[in-house]
Amino acid sequence: MLTKLFVSAVVVLSLVSSCNAKEGAKMMMYQSVPVEKATLLQEGKSKAYCPSCGMTLPMFYKTNHAATHEGHTKQYCSIHCAVQEKDLKKMDLKDIKVVDTSSLKFVDAATAHYVIGSSKKGTMTMVSKYAFADKADAETFAKENGGTVSGFKEAWEASKKDFSPAMMEKMKAKRALMAQKGEGVYKMKCKQSELPKFGSVADAKSFVKENNLCGDIKGKPLQVLGIYLFTKK
Repeated sequence: MLTKLFVSAVVVLSLVSSCNAKEGAKMMMYQSVPVEKATLLQEGKSKAYCPSCGMTLPMFYKTNHAATHEGHTKQYCSIHCAVQEKDLKKMDLKDIKVVDTSSLKFVDAATAHYVIGSSKKGTMTMVSKYAFADKADAETFAKENGGTVSGFKEAWEASKKDFSPAMMEKMKAKRALMAQKGEGVYKMKCKQSELPKFGSVADAKSFVKENNLCGDIKGKPLQVLGIYLFTKK
């Protein structure tokens, strides 16, 4: 009897440990770093969020890019979002930098060595792109995780493929679904009040947090809420 109880206890503890591990994995993706280790180059109330898609920058820090636009620094969760603003929105982005996956410091993107298509999950894309200041680090990463070592131009061109007409339709549909979920979050968790028109998802998210509009909301619920608030008429 005691043996059975002991075995049952071990099984329960194993399941709890497994659940905690899975929860931890969700919280800390490969791209993620603790907030205190993330360098935020942009300023303002929305500095912790990507100005293009609104995603939280420390959560996707290892794929962060930054650029100067009209005298101000903009920091993106990924090269995908930088390409979207420069090539699709025709923003004059200059002095593009990228986070070195090894040191977690920003380096000149033009001289960085990118590993394209590794087994590590990408940010805003199915084809991951991680950058390194040292070519040897890039080659080691590629040897361990797959992918091709290339330069910034190749990584930029690969990112442009995310914006084919077919991919754009998929992104549009996904964004609409997320906005729909965000509406549900707003109705269930937030104070119903007259809201301003937001210039970006990032602005919407920072407004929600600053005004305690929806309590201690964070993560995916905050992201879909931000998309809803930005897109709603």
